[in-house]
Amino acid sequence: MSQKQAMTTRLMPDGRLSLPAELRRRHGLEGGAELIVEDTGDAIVLRTMDQVVRRAQALSREILAGQTNVSVDEFMAERRREAWNE
Repeated sequence: MSQKQAMTTRLMPDGRLSLPAELRRRHGLEGGAELIVEDTGDAIVLRTMDQVVRRAQALSREILAGQTNVSVDEFMAERRREAWNE
């Protein structure tokens, strides 16, 4: 379950933002970590690359549940067949 917690920080004049140490520790962030910045329209969401990959994998499993021949290898084989037939 997701734990929601609000904290404050300040945006520097050059646009930099410092994340509170507690959040960095909780999410395993270190200096130089790559984050995805998502604009949801009414909020800005920061996600780690691992979070984005896990989310994409979960969505793929949900969308493809019960379907056969949906592996990456099968996808690539199908594309090769299509290219060969062109």
